[in-house]
Amino acid sequence: MPISLYDATVPAFLQVLPALSGMLDKAEAHCRAAALPDTALTEATLAPDMWPFARQITAACFHSADSIVGTMAGMTSPSFAPPPTDFATLKTRIADAIAVLRKVDRSAVDAVADKDTCFKIGERQMDFTGQDYLLSFAMPNFYFHAAAAYAVLRANGVAVAKGDFLGQIRMKAPATA
Repeated sequence: MPISLYDATVPAFLQVLPALSGMLDKAEAHCRAAALPDTALTEATLAPDMWPFARQITAACFHSADSIVGTMAGMTSPSFAPPPTDFATLKTRIADAIAVLRKVDRSAVDAVADKDTCFKIGERQMDFTGQDYLLSFAMPNFYFHAAAAYAVLRANGVAVAKGDFLGQIRMKAPATA
């Protein structure tokens, strides 16, 4: 059975975004317990040339919900506005991305698989089909930024584990008698 573009993207985004929100809860609890400001983690990185935690979260939101919406519009471009530095606003960003994805029409996503879409970043333009953009660019970037956010928290002593990253996995329903 072939898998649709919707099935290959939206459910995966909806699995990891709530997990990121849960990790934000743990990050906030860590900061409160240690009497640290939110910025102790939201501005943390793994390396000097790496985006900070807060930018990793906003990038994960962009490469999920904004990428789906942008692909349906035929063009998408990331914002380079400074990311929020507080947990509450980051949680709102994730909640907004989840809300957008839950409202996306399955047939509308599937309909853009072979349509042209453009990713613009500054003066640079990258042209794709909708399917190629979502599967070869947006989705790998989504997982990259989500994993980087997880790694920043781990490196800074936040008690997160693999299960926190995976979120609610989708399993086969148990057989009924």
